[in-house]
Amino acid sequence: MNLVMTSSPLAVVGCGFETSDAANVVTAHVLAMYAPSFFTGHVIARLGAEKVVAIGLTILAAAGAVAMTGVALENFFLALILLGVGWNFGFIGATAMLSANHTPAERGRMQGLNDFVVFAGVSVASFASGGLMNCSGGSVQAGWSAVNMAMLPFLVLAGGALIWFALRPKETR
Repeated sequence: MNLVMTSSPLAVVGCGFETSDAANVVTAHVLAMYAPSFFTGHVIARLGAEKVVAIGLTILAAAGAVAMTGVALENFFLALILLGVGWNFGFIGATAMLSANHTPAERGRMQGLNDFVVFAGVSVASFASGGLMNCSGGSVQAGWSAVNMAMLPFLVLAGGALIWFALRPKETR
């Protein structure tokens, strides 16, 4: 998520839109990241954390697909809104899975380790997004496409891990 979010203002302005448009796209994205939190817990309670994470990954893939279809302002808005909602479902669902699968004595350390790994990855993604935008084909559109294509391996990896986890017997979790 951070890979795409970080480079989106550069892509919006690079595609000829105003900086105020870039700010509005990011504002819509941030609202989409946090507004669903009012009901994400209820959705997890109803469907289960694994299904919510799967829905989040699907929405993230849809965000990439929308971003790849064009560089109109509407594409940026829709892609970044989907990216925010997908992040919310994926992050909160995965955090619920993490805490549900550890003993109370382990939860604090595991949450700390998880936060360290996640935010280290966010740092790497922030730096990588600039490189992808600038070094991918020489145009803003090519860079924006490269950034969105870079999501794919991570979505496949997360989806594979989720399937592996779901297929494990409940006793081993």
